[in-house]
Amino acid sequence: MPPKATKGKEAPVERPILGRFSSHLKIGIVGLPNVGKSTLFNTLTKLSIPAENFPFCTIEPNEARVHVPDERFEWLCQLYKPKSEVAAFLEIHDIAGLVRGAHAGQGLGNSFLSHIRAVDGIFHVLRAFEDPDIIHVDDTVDPVRDLEIISEELRLKDIEFMERRIEDLEKSMKRSNDKQLKIEHELSLRVMASLKEGKDIRLGDWKAADVEFLNTFQLLTAKPVVYLVNMNEKDYARKKNKFLPKIHAWVQEHGGEIIIPFSAAVERNLADMPPDEASKYCEENKLQSCLPKIIKTGFAAINLIYFFTAGPDEVKCWQIRRLMKAPQAAGTIHTDFERGFICAEVMKFDDLKELGSEAAVKAAGKYKQEGKTYVVQDGDIIFFKFNVSGGGKK
Repeated sequence: MPPKATKGKEAPVERPILGRFSSHLKIGIVGLPNVGKSTLFNTLTKLSIPAENFPFCTIEPNEARVHVPDERFEWLCQLYKPKSEVAAFLEIHDIAGLVRGAHAGQGLGNSFLSHIRAVDGIFHVLRAFEDPDIIHVDDTVDPVRDLEIISEELRLKDIEFMERRIEDLEKSMKRSNDKQLKIEHELSLRVMASLKEGKDIRLGDWKAADVEFLNTFQLLTAKPVVYLVNMNEKDYARKKNKFLPKIHAWVQEHGGEIIIPFSAAVERNLADMPPDEASKYCEENKLQSCLPKIIKTGFAAINLIYFFTAGPDEVKCWQIRRLMKAPQAAGTIHTDFERGFICAEVMKFDDLKELGSEAAVKAAGKYKQEGKTYVVQDGDIIFFKFNVSGGGKK
């Protein structure tokens, strides 16, 4: 039986999540031309993607999947020594540079903005170094100005989208008294007002019913953002940069999202070295690769988590959207698992690591059976029971 609720101690209410309710989510690398987007993409993916020194080198979005580093996964593989190991991955799209006026088609802007609409989150790369050999589309390096440009372009494109949406709704309302049309029209007007006030949609205080509609719009400013500040090697090593305080102040005024300083030059150099040499170089220069942090932060930013299935045949990460319940999580393995869901037998990773074996977890009373309302937590180790044709299965 589930434990009785404790009086006077209510669980905090989870804010409804903007974005697609899917396990197949992706993040795009966005920024002005020549800020280090494709160099970052190359080092993240180990793929040979052009990153030449001129604007608009990247015309079509390049795509790749990168493994999400996780010590828990490695530990489970050591414990079970499985025949197959399947890590979680982050799907990353390299999107060509935006410029001022992109919403109106400048610099192939409409095409690029459509590529942003197709992703679920944004790595916003900012250039925070000066180098006369690397041109800047606006001649001078000013990352706060660049923040304003990108933010405004995305917002203007959303305004353009909402104008068409409102116009279509008003036409439909003339032909029908459908209550739902009126509700969506009222929300659309509130969304438009927020955008025109300079507020990004992801930062608004939206109710669950609002979010349900907003998620059908796929607005650019509704997508979560992680700011990646690209510095030169000297600044990255000393952890100081003249642009960082201003970037931090701007981000705090506009939602306070995550900022990760990194150096595309450092990451590119490390990627070109043999592992032993790279490790020695980092130790000598007191450096550390930021790629694992970037990947894990991006994965979490688009509301992905994963649970494990683990045994001698396979240890696998199954990625799902945060707040997904057990039957839907089971469905990521096979539709029959969701259709005939009986229960989820759940171990917490920390319990398994502490106690050393599944038998010890059971003996300690920490091996739980969870039902259809159980919300899967990141790092759960799950054995699903289901019944479609008369027999329980995993």
